[in-house]
Formats: sequence, C-alpha cells, structure tokens
Amino acid sequence: MSHPQCHLIAVIGGKGGVGKSVVSANLAMALRTEMKSSVLLLDLDSQSCGDQNVILGVRPQKSFGEIATYTGMVNSSTIPTLVSVHASGVHFIAAVRSADERLTTAPDLGKKRIESLTPFYRFIVADLGSDLGPLQVSFLEQASVALVVTTPEILAVNQTHRALSQLLTATFPGEMFHLVLNMAKGGALSPQMVSQMLRRPVIGLLPQDENTALSALQRSTPFVHSQPNSPLSAAYFEMTRQLTGGLLQRLKSLVRPQKSGANLSGGTDGVAMPNISSDGSSSEKRIDPRNHLKTRIHTELIVALDLKKGIADTKGDPAKEAALAQKTQQAIAQITDKLAPGMVRAERSRIIKEVMDEALALGPIQDLLADPSISEIMVNGCDKIFVERNGKLILSNVTFTSNAQLRVVIERIVTPLGRRIDEKTPYVDARIKGGVADGSRVNAVIEPLSIDGPALTIRKFAKDPITSEHYIKWGSATKSMMDFLKICVENGLNVIISGGTGTGKTTLLNVLSGFIPTNERIITVEDAAELQLKQEHVVRLETRPANIEGTGSITIRDLIRNALRMRPDRIVVGECRDGSALDMLSAMNTGHDGSMTTVHANNPREAVARLETLCLMAGMDLPTKAIREQIAGAVDLMVQISRLSDGTRKIASLTEVVGMQGEAITLQEIFRFKETGFDKNRKVMGIFQPTGLIPAFIEKFEQKGVIIPRNLFSTEGEKEDARGRAGALRPGGRPVGTPMKKTGSGGGGGGQAG
Repeated sequence: MSHPQCHLIAVIGGKGGVGKSVVSANLAMALRTEMKSSVLLLDLDSQSCGDQNVILGVRPQKSFGEIATYTGMVNSSTIPTLVSVHASGVHFIAAVRSADERLTTAPDLGKKRIESLTPFYRFIVADLGSDLGPLQVSFLEQASVALVVTTPEILAVNQTHRALSQLLTATFPGEMFHLVLNMAKGGALSPQMVSQMLRRPVIGLLPQDENTALSALQRSTPFVHSQPNSPLSAAYFEMTRQLTGGLLQRLKSLVRPQKSGANLSGGTDGVAMPNISSDGSSSEKRIDPRNHLKTRIHTELIVALDLKKGIADTKGDPAKEAALAQKTQQAIAQITDKLAPGMVRAERSRIIKEVMDEALALGPIQDLLADPSISEIMVNGCDKIFVERNGKLILSNVTFTSNAQLRVVIERIVTPLGRRIDEKTPYVDARIKGGVADGSRVNAVIEPLSIDGPALTIRKFAKDPITSEHYIKWGSATKSMMDFLKICVENGLNVIISGGTGTGKTTLLNVLSGFIPTNERIITVEDAAELQLKQEHVVRLETRPANIEGTGSITIRDLIRNALRMRPDRIVVGECRDGSALDMLSAMNTGHDGSMTTVHANNPREAVARLETLCLMAGMDLPTKAIREQIAGAVDLMVQISRLSDGTRKIASLTEVVGMQGEAITLQEIFRFKETGFDKNRKVMGIFQPTGLIPAFIEKFEQKGVIIPRNLFSTEGEKEDARGRAGALRPGGRPVGTPMKKTGSGGGGGGQAG
C-alpha cells in the first residue's frame, strides 16, 4: 500500500504527440513551487526514448529498471543515490538512460518499488505514455487521479475517447479521470465540446504558446521553472491549485478500503421490497442492497443493449463474442458509475464482473465452475448455493440477484443443446457446452415443481481426465485391482458398475472405457454426453427430449436398438434406469462382448435385483427366471463403488457373476474393501483384500495366453496386496517376477495354454 500522505498522479495521453511528457514535467515543477513539498517525477512511458531526460536537462544516475531491482534498503540516506535532482528541487527517475534502452520492468517489482518510495514524497507524478502495459496499469491502480492529455482536434479527441473507454471497461472508476486540454486555443473544438464528447471534466486549459514551449525545450529546462510568470506557466499553477484544493484528497478516499456491508445503492442499510405471500397479503422483505444495485444495473443494461440478439448474432465466433463482451462491460461500467458514484474501486470491479457474468456467462456459479476443488454445485433458489468440496457439502457465500436471473442462466445452459425448460417441461437433463466446465452434467427443475425457486445441480467434470493412476493415488483401489480390471476389459468381459448417487459411477465407467483396445468400434449411448473416450473409433449418441408438441423424443432404448445396426464391437451405456436394461442385456448376449453400463445399487446383490426390476419395466411380460438367465448369461463382472462416511470413494467390491443355481443367480466376491476403523481426523481406515476365490473366467484367459497369477487372489498375500504391490501385472497381463502357484480355493492349473 502507498503511504497515506502521498498522492500518486498519473499522466496519460490518448494518442502520441499531444504533449503529455511536457505536461508531466511542468506539473511536477508547479507542484514543487506552489506546495513547497517533496515531488518525484517518474518516467514510466513504455515507448520512452529518454524524452524526460531531454526536457529536464538531466543525466539520470539510474533507470527505473535498475532501481526496481535494487536490493538495499530505501531510506532517507539512500534516496540521493537512487534519484536525480533537478535544479528546481524536483526528484527524477528516468525510464531509460538512452534511446537505445527499453523499459521492461516487471509490474510486481515496479509496484513494490513505487510503494517503498511513497513515504518520502508528498506527490509522485508519473508519465505513463499512451501505450499502457501491465506496469503502467499497476501504477494507475494506486493513483489518486489520472490526467488525460489531449488536444482540441477531432482525431485526437476520437482516439482519447477510445483510450478512456478501454480504461472504463477495465473497471477503473470514471471519476478518477480528468482532462488536460493542451494548446487549448489553437484547435477546432472548444473545451466545452471536448468535455461533452469525452464525458469527463476539463481540469487544465493550457494555452498555445509555441515560443515559450520551444525556448524551454532548447534550454532543456521546463518553462514553469525558467519562465514562471508566463501565461503558460500560470495555467499550470491554476491546474495545481485545482488538484490540491480538495480534489486529490477526495479521490484518494475513493480508493480506500471501506467496511464490508457498506450501502452501495445510496439508501439505508437495506432496501424494503414488498413480498407478496401465497394468500395475497403483502409484507416487507429486506433484501441485500448489493443485490438491489446489481438488479438496477442489469435492468438498465437490458434497456441499453439487446443482449439476446447480440448473443444470437455471435454464432459462436470468438471474435464477435470478444467484441460483445467488451461492449457489454463498457456499458455496465458506465451504468455502475451513474447509479453508484464514489464506490470503492475493488467493490466496483466485483460488481461489474458479477453483472457481466450474469449478462453473458453463468452468473455467480461461473467462478465456482472454474474452482478445481469443487466437484458439485447445488443451487436451491437464488439465495442458496451449496458446493461439494473434498467430499463435504458447504454453503457458499455467493448468490443470484433473483430467481428470474437464475432462470435465465438455466436457459442459457440448455438452449445451445437444443433442449428446453418451461412450464410444460419444467425439468431437464443437460450438459454445459464450452467453457471451463465443458461436458459437466446438469439437472434443472423450475416452478411449479420446485416450490422455493429454480433448483440447479451441476456435477463437474475434472479439468484433467481421471485415470487409473488417480484411483491408486487416492487410495480408491490398489494397483493389483486396477490391473485386474484392465485385463478384464481388454479381454471382453461384460461389466456392470453399481453404486449409489454421487459415488463416481460415470467417472469409473470413463476410466474402464479407456482400457478398450483402440482397434475396436465403440458406440456410447447417454442421456447427456459425459464420457470422454480417447480412442479414435468412437460414435457418441445422445438422447433427445420431446419437442413442444410432445413428439419426437429419442430414448436410451431407441439408441441401443439403433446401435446394434451400427456394427459395434462394444456398446457403452451411461446408465440403465428403465427398460433399456433389457436391451443392454440382449446386446451383451448377442456378440457384443466387453460392453459396459452403470446402475444404481448399494451392493452387487441389490444390483442384480435392480436389473431384474428394470427389465420388467420394458413391458415384455417375461418370467423372472428368463430375466435372471439373461443376466447370468450376459454379465461377467460387477464393480461396486461406494462413498464412505468421510466423503472418500472406494471400489468396495469386485464380484463375478458365476451363473445360475436353481432359480437364483450365483455371485462370488473376488476383492473387497474392509473397514478397520477411523484415524484421528475421522478418516475411514481399511484395507483392500482378496477373498481367496478364483474367478471362473481365469481359465478362459489362460486359453488365450493371458496369465494372471493365482496368488493375486490368495488371502496369504493380503497384507502385500493392501500396499498395492502383490500381483503387479504388465500391460499384456504377464506376471512381473511372481511365480505362479495354486491356491486351495479351487480353479484350474497354473500352466500357460497354447
């Protein structure tokens, strides 16, 4: 932070050649003469060729870049070794020593050095030039006032207007910018016209006096110092008096931090809004003045810009989207300054960003989507947004301005996907298209089904795809288990992944799908496309809801039946939740080995029962035994994934579907996760252990030449397996330095077939 007694004054030019360097030097001299205070002149022009060195007639001791990297202490004894001193008493730091050098100081270093200098000066005047880079912007962020130098020519004013618009778009408060009209009597435009065109007040009228200016330049000394009685110098002293007569103090207070919760709308602590209850009675409801201000800004923005048409006209073109964003942000900044003048700069920037996100993006959830630590977002009406972070649900501190704005965001998500949500279809499943959360699953429900306002649930996709290595790293499975699953998928076992809501079924399905060989044709079928398969030969199918007439819907069942005609090697279904389970089992039984899907169930036995129930929903009136025979013949392996009490997710069981015994389906568990207690942080402790039972399909693998060591399934290797070391497999399924041996729990011989 800069010293509270120091005023930073930025001087910028709307274009080159308007005299901002001369203005900077003479203003510093005028402040020194008029206020009898310590003044520092900084040359921070990124295009500087040493102009200030010539204007002042000073050979600088050090450049700003050298001072920024100075590692010693900055105090009253070292200041004389860092700065150059003009005869007027003004201290000076040059941008460069000569025209051959360039100012390339990092903004962080420059900002820290300027802050370290502020305790020793009452005024610091900085010549920022007309090309504002990160270093110049960092000075502007600390400045009390910015003087914009222009001339009364139409081209100069036009370019100055563009520069000001860019600064306002960058969320700088308009109140900090004041105009300095150079050569005021020599142009075609009057000061009043310039002020009206640029919508900023003129604080300095500098008359045209070429003789005085040229003479001062030839003598390498500013005319305020060499000719203080000239009319041109008098204009600078008048501008100095206007700055120091209370304006600098007022503008400096504009950027000081204020207490949180301050009223931003100009009213009292809150805004009373009528709340109409269900019985028609009216009561007073206090709403957040911050949200009230955002609502007012948004209302005026709708009047100023046709955003709906603007968004439609972009048609996904990045250049058009960027132009619309800049135009919208500029309009929001102007409306904010009109409705809430004098707002704290940091709060003003936040308000502008939040309204911008609500206007063109996804409102307050935009930043939540960008947060990699958040895995799920749950919006319960406009004023309650919960997030899941590290497996725990917490209430976030962000809100929508209104339920209407939340409804707009929901429509903004579903419309690009060709889906709709309205009173006739008040719920929808979709995914986010584009942006930081591309592909994330979305469910939305609106009134009248959702009583307390629209409900929006977003399950985010990880920015970096999750792999089997992540499961091992997180302790969700052992390396032996993941290698075993990889061999099962590569060799065409039909797999059902079961688990409760939020356990990570789709994520695991995506990981297991990645094990499918690249030379096979894969068809994926989903309600909302979430799977991200990396193989080249993949066809992705997505369901379609009914149109506004209630016709034209395409279901999972329709897509599975169609997929059978597309010559698939494998079919991967995102989730079976209806009669599509029967179609999926039929596909698994008709030569599409290695197919996969997910179902909701708490354990493998319940998963079998749920598959039976889903098959009955197909309306085929099949006997229970026939359905069970379909399940026993189709499914080879069931992977149970569970979410534990501490929020962690584990592969709780790998279970083989052995076949039928009488009218019951026989299951045998191969691996399980056994809980052993809690640690001091209440994290669940446990081990992954084999059950000692060897899968029947091992013999089929051995006939293909794929050898899995039998001790992988032995309880004797439990401790070693729990550490993820026992039975490590090469990608081809061969054992790594582990001799094969039989166990007493059954199974065939250990010799290699063929």
